[in-house]
Formats: sequence, structure tokens, C-alpha cells
Amino acid sequence: MLSPSRKELESLNLIEQGGGYTNAKQWRRQSCWRKWKQLSRLQRSLIFFIVVLLLICGVASYSSLIEHLRGFSGRAQKEEGELKKDGGLKPFAPELPKPPGLILPEPPSERKALHKRGPPVLQNRQQKKGNASSALLAEVKPEPKKTEEDGKPVVSWRGAMIEADHATDPAAKEMENKDKAEGETENTSLLEPESVRLDAVKEAFRHAWKGYKEFAWGHDELKPLAKSYGEWFGLGLTLIDSLDTMWILDLKEEFEEAKKWVATELSFNKNVDVNLFESTIRILGGLLSTYHLTGDRLFLDKAIDIGTRLLPAFNTPSKIPYSDVNIGAGTAHPPRWTSDSTVAEVTSIQLEFRELSHVTNDPRYQMAVTEVMKRVHKLEGKQDGLVPMFINTNNGQFTHLGVFTLGARADSYYEYLLKQWIQGGKKETELLEDYLQALEGVKKHLLKRSSPSGLLFVGELSHGHFSPKMDHLVCFLPGTLALGHHHGLPVEHLDLAKQLMEACYQMYAQMETGLSPEIVHFNMHSGSTQDIEVKLADRHNLLRPETVESLFYLYRFTKDRKYQKWGWEILQSFNKYTRVPTGGYTSINNVRDPEYPSPRDKMESFFLGETLKYLYLLFSDNPDLISLDKYIFNTEAHPLPIWPPTEAEAV
Repeated sequence: MLSPSRKELESLNLIEQGGGYTNAKQWRRQSCWRKWKQLSRLQRSLIFFIVVLLLICGVASYSSLIEHLRGFSGRAQKEEGELKKDGGLKPFAPELPKPPGLILPEPPSERKALHKRGPPVLQNRQQKKGNASSALLAEVKPEPKKTEEDGKPVVSWRGAMIEADHATDPAAKEMENKDKAEGETENTSLLEPESVRLDAVKEAFRHAWKGYKEFAWGHDELKPLAKSYGEWFGLGLTLIDSLDTMWILDLKEEFEEAKKWVATELSFNKNVDVNLFESTIRILGGLLSTYHLTGDRLFLDKAIDIGTRLLPAFNTPSKIPYSDVNIGAGTAHPPRWTSDSTVAEVTSIQLEFRELSHVTNDPRYQMAVTEVMKRVHKLEGKQDGLVPMFINTNNGQFTHLGVFTLGARADSYYEYLLKQWIQGGKKETELLEDYLQALEGVKKHLLKRSSPSGLLFVGELSHGHFSPKMDHLVCFLPGTLALGHHHGLPVEHLDLAKQLMEACYQMYAQMETGLSPEIVHFNMHSGSTQDIEVKLADRHNLLRPETVESLFYLYRFTKDRKYQKWGWEILQSFNKYTRVPTGGYTSINNVRDPEYPSPRDKMESFFLGETLKYLYLLFSDNPDLISLDKYIFNTEAHPLPIWPPTEAEAV
């Protein structure tokens, strides 16, 4: 063992005597340096490499830590801002309301949350403080009410029924749907059971009927927020429009009380002006349909009465009917501001008047409306089968030439070309020719695709200039096209129907409330970020039926479950944003504002006559429930019989 040098002994002695921290540290440095020098070059290189590697790892870890802290800080600030914005309440995705009193069966344990393709995830924020009607509508928010059936607890919500395990974020549902096994498509994803869907529509009808019965009985329209009524003709429009809906929905008690009113209170001997078109499709059509479904002569007698009182409208120089009739005085006249009638109005009364002649053997009714079609068939001013919107009752000529649309004032002209052909046993070839020619005009002039998604839509043409404007009314077209294919027209009609159906659905799905506006404009510019734009004046929803009507036809003919799913989403949106707690549903002013959709306080008769009826038929899997081989629906959803062949034709 080597003895320490004198210098080392002095250093050690200083340390032992506490002779200074500096000298001790210096000795350690010298000892470390001597040991470092004693290492081989390879050992020193290896140590150097390890030190550098540790430094690099340390720097990388430090950067990640800083980034994480910054992200945490940013999220915290964002959440704090949202909390302040929403009055201290953190937003949440709303649950879909379902009908009170409707108890859903316990779902199987393996059942997953439904995939919701439809309205985007919405935030249920506090309602803006506005008028009293907004406060009433706000009461539609779900209010839990526990109940039991067969010992199974469920949660009852205002609107439709939903179980606690269904109350999941729609975004989470979509993620779960993506994780399904390969090969399973959206069309086979889980739906509510048929009985639940049908009961939900029944409950919605009963809720609407409750408001009408309580606040507007015997009047034309319910004003659910004011708990009052509106009058148009003073003929109980909502009640008559709803008769066959109640029969189809098997609402026997409601039907019987309505029938009693028709028998004891309904009188057309009134000094009142009525609109020929609206009275025909709602009153005459509703009474004829109810007669055929029930076999009750009461409804046929009333139909003959109103049909006869409407005939004076056809006493014009051109045989093109006036728009207004005084059903008590037996006189008719055009609107005060013009001598024109709209083309849709004078060509969308044929199914009803033809059927009235068919069932009574009185040719007057059919002769009057057939003469209109013959004259319109021969008129100049069409463009590849497309017709202008107005026609003069004095000279029988089209006016406002060069403007073509499948929306308001022209829509049901095209619908009734096909449906008259079907109603009459497919023998009136002129009607079919006009229909097919018009479809060629639509494809040539009005069909375009949106950007960025390439949705196929129907625009408008004005003096050679195309407009990407599309009314919600145009959404009758997919159903009409599908109906034509079912009755023997080419498969291309069904393909076109499916593509247009997607665009009509997106008019709902891309709105914040999940409800379509009255009018949309499709983007056609490359680089657009959204397909649909809605002008401020067009954001209202009137509870219209056209989209669910077409969904019904598409499902009936294709059995594709996605159409039922889309209809279910629409019903939920109606329940959430238009249902009034005291009874009834209301049209709204702004489908883009879920915080305050701004109720209009009016329930149109077609909500009960058409919208809920088509939803019920859509949700039913029974093809014999109003068979489309036996019935044709008028433009107010009243089913009328397809005429069987005569004995001579059968031979």
C-alpha cells in the first residue's frame, strides 16, 4: 500500500480539522481529474457519449412538458370563457325528447347507443329572454319523471320517451358506430322498435289534438301559444284535414268526436270566400278519403255538398278557374290584385273532382277539371315541358313567361300529371307524356350539384339565368319519382329520387335545430366550405310534410332503413323545438337558432293532415297499410282509390 504524500496528508488534515470547504472541494476536483486521466480513451469516449445522450433526452422532455403546460392553460382559458358565455353553465349535448306516457321496453343488454346521423351536436343553452311565447316554448325541455313498468325503471321526458342509457352524446354514438364490425352498414344500425315509433307518432298527434280540442275546436287553425285559434274559411280545416289521419292511426276516440262535429256542426251554407285549391285538397279530398276508408255515407254527402259549391269557379271565359269562390252565394272571382291564377292551383284539383264524379256517376266535376288539363297541355310558353307559374283566367294564356320552378305556384302541377295517370288506370297517355317531358326539362335546366359535397338539387330558371334556390316544397319530387318507378317508369327515376332525397335530408341535418328552412340556396362555387346557405328571411319552418312524404315513398319501395332513421330524427327535432307543453305544435321563425327558434304561434292543418300521417306510414313496416297499388295520395296526403279496370277493359 502506497503512503500518502505530504501534500495529500495536509489536505486531509485540513478537512478533518474543518479547515475550509474550499480546500476540500479543490482536493476532490484534483482526485476526480486524476481518475479521469487514468481512464482509457475508449472509456472516456463512452462516458462522453452517454452524457451527450442524456442532455439530448433532457432537452426533449423539457420541450414536451412546456407544450403540455401551455395546452392545459389554453384549455382552461377556453373552458373559463365558455362558462362565462353560458352564464356559468357548461354546455351539453341535448337528449332527444320522446312522448310522455310512452314506456319503452327494456333494451337487450348487448344493445348499443343509436348512431345519430342528423342534426349536429347541439348545445342546449339558456333561452334568450324574449316574449312570453318563447318562455312557453322553452318548457319543452325534458323534465325527468320516474315510473315503472314490469319492475323496470324508466325516465319519462316531455316529448318522446328515452331511457337513461340512451342519453348519450350523438358524437359518441357516431364514434361507436364506426367501431362496428366491417361489413355492417348504416342502414342496418339499430332503430327504435316499430311499435315505439308508431306510438311516438300517435302521442304527437294526441298532443296536437289536445291543444286543438281545448283552444280551437271547430275552427280552422290552432294558435297554441296564445291558447286561441285562427280562422281562414271558418270551416274547421284542421278537423277535416285530420279525419283520415285519425282513422289510419287507429285513434278511435278522437275520430268519433270529430265525426260527431262533422255530422252536427259542419255546414257549407255560409257567405264566405274560400280558395278553390285549398278547399279542394283539404276539405273535398279529406272528406272523400275518409268516406273510402270508413264507408260512412256522411262523409260522401258532405263531399258532394262542398264539391258542388266549388263548381262556379270554373265559369270563366277561358275555363281556367278563378282562385276564389263564395260557397254561400255561388259566385267566384280572381284575387283583387290580379286576374291570374297560379298554375299549381288550377292543375292540382283534378284528383279530387275526378274521384267525386267517379263515386257519384255525375260527370260535371270531372269534365270541369279535365278541360283545364286539355287547355294547359296545348299552351305555348313551356320550356322542355316546364311551365310558367301563372295563367290568366280571361284568355287562358300563361303569364310571367320565362320563369320556371318546381317550388311554390308550380310544384303540384308535375305531381298531378303522374298521379292522374295512375288514378285513371294508366290510360291517359297525354298526362304521362307531359310528365316525362317535364322531367327531361328538369334534368336539362334545373339539376345541379353543390360544392363541396356534390349534393344533387333542383334550382330555378329565370329568363335563361339559373338560381341555386330550392324551396322545401320541391322535396315532394323524390317521392313522386319513386312512385313513378313503382308504376313502371325507368329505374333512372328511382336513382334520381335517391340522390334528391339526400339533398332534402341535408336541408334538415345541416341546420342547428335539425329542421329545414322554407328556402335554401346551394353553393356551387369551387372552394365552398358548406353546401347550404339560408337567407335571414327564409329561415322559418312551417311544419311542412314534403320531406317526410318522400321518405315514406323511398322506404316503402326500397326498404332501406336509413329513411326511417332520418324520419325519426326529424320527429325528434319537431318535438324539441316546436312542441308546446299545453298542447299543439307551432311553426318557428329561425331554424338556425336553437337557443331561440322564435315561435310563430300557428299550427297549420297540414301538420296533422300530412306530416304526422306520413311519419306514421314511414315508421310502419306493413306494406298493406294504405297500399300504393290501391291508393293514390292527393297533394294533401288524402288517399283516394286507384280506379279498377272496367269490365270491358278487364276482358
